[in-house]
Amino acid sequence: MLVFITIIPFFSIQHHKLEPFILTAPILPTKINDTMNSPWQLYTLQHIDLELRRNRQELDEIEIQLTNDEPLAKAKSNIASKKAELGDTGKRQKEAEWVLEDLQQKVNQINDKLYGGKVKNPKELVNLDHESKELSKNIRKKEDELLELMSEVEDIQANIRNISQELKELTKEWQHRQQTLVQRKSDVEAKLAGLRQDREELAKQISPEALSLYEQIRTAKEQVVAKVERGRCQGCHITLPTTQWQKAKAGNLVQCDSCNRVLYVE
Repeated sequence: MLVFITIIPFFSIQHHKLEPFILTAPILPTKINDTMNSPWQLYTLQHIDLELRRNRQELDEIEIQLTNDEPLAKAKSNIASKKAELGDTGKRQKEAEWVLEDLQQKVNQINDKLYGGKVKNPKELVNLDHESKELSKNIRKKEDELLELMSEVEDIQANIRNISQELKELTKEWQHRQQTLVQRKSDVEAKLAGLRQDREELAKQISPEALSLYEQIRTAKEQVVAKVERGRCQGCHITLPTTQWQKAKAGNLVQCDSCNRVLYVE
C-alpha cells in the first residue's frame, strides 16, 4: 500500500504574493523488495514523476518571480519622468524670473525719467507714461505666470516625494519577497534532488520491460498507471473484465484494453 508523508507546506506565486497550499508526496522504502510487483512499482514511479513535474513548475514560477521587478521599475520610471518634468518646469520658472527682473528694471528706468524732473517735453512724458503702463501690465502678466509655474513646481515636488516613499516601501517588500523566494527555491531544489534520487533507485528495481512500457505510454499520456476501483479503470472509467483486473492484482503487467494504461489494484 502507498504511504504518504506528513503534509508539506507549499507556496503558489500569483500576482506577486505567496499563497500556501498543500502537497502530499509518497515515501519510498529505503530498499525496494524484489517481491514487489511491477504495477505497484510503476504506480509509485508515476507519483514521483508527478511530484517532479509539480516541483519543476514551482521552481520555474519562483525563478520568474525572482527576476520580476516590474512594480519597482514602474515606480523608478515615474520618478524619472517627474524629475524630468520638474527640471523643465523649473527652467521655465527661472526664465520667467529673469524676464520679470528685466521688465522691472526697465519700468524703474522709465519711472526715473518720468518722475525725475529731467524730461520736460510733454509729448515725451506722455510716451514715457504709456510705456510705463504697458510694462507694468506685462509685469503683472508675468507675475501671474510665475506664480502658476511655482505652484506646478510644488505639485511636482510633492508627487516625487510620494512616489519616492512608495518606491521605498516597494523596495522593502521586494527585498523581503526575494528572501522568501530564495529560501523557497533552495527548498524546492533540495526536494527535486531527493525525488530524482528516489526515482533513480526505484527505476533500478523495475524490470527493463516494465520500465520501457512505462516510458512508452508516458510519451502519450501524463497518467501511465491507472488504479482499479470496483472493477473500473480510473483512467478511462471503463468496466474491466474480472480476469483482467485479477491478473493486475496478482502483480502482472496488464494494460487496459480501452486506454492502454497499466492497471494497478491495491
